[in-house]
Amino acid sequence: MRTENHFNQLSTALLFIIGGLLFSLISLTVWKLLRSNKPTEITQVAYESGEEPIGSALGGFNIRFYMVALLFVLFDVELVFLFPWAVVMGNKQFNEMSGGVWGYTTLIEAFVFVLLLGFGLAYAWKQQWLGWAKVAINRPKMKQVNREYELFNEQVNRR
Repeated sequence: MRTENHFNQLSTALLFIIGGLLFSLISLTVWKLLRSNKPTEITQVAYESGEEPIGSALGGFNIRFYMVALLFVLFDVELVFLFPWAVVMGNKQFNEMSGGVWGYTTLIEAFVFVLLLGFGLAYAWKQQWLGWAKVAINRPKMKQVNREYELFNEQVNRR
C-alpha cells in the first residue's frame, strides 16, 4: 500500500516534468516556424540600450567580477539550506520522538554549518578576494602647483 502511494507521487512529479519539457519544446518549435527569417545588416547588430556598439564584444572582464559573483552565489545558497533547517527544527513530532534532543541537535548542526561558512568567508577575506583594486591617485605636490601658477602668471604678465 505504501509503495503504491510513493509510486503515485513519483508518477505525478514525472508527469509534470514531461509536461514542462513538451510545452517548452512545442513552444520553441512553433516560434521557429512563425518567425521571419530575413537577416539584414541591422538585425545582425547587437542591441545595447539603443547605443551603437563600439569595438568587439569579445573583450575580457576583470576576474574580480567572477570572484564576487561566485562568493555571492556561495553565501546566497547558504540561505537556501538554512530556511528548511529552521522549519524542521521546530517540528514538535520530531522533538517528542527524540525525547527533546532534536532541537539541540539541529541547532548544533546549524552552528557548525554557519561556522564552516564563516571560515570560508575568513579565507576569502585573507586571500583578498573581497577587496577591490585600489587605484593610486597621483596628486601633485603643492609646491609644484604653486610653481606652475607662478609660471603661468609670468607668461600672462609678459603679454
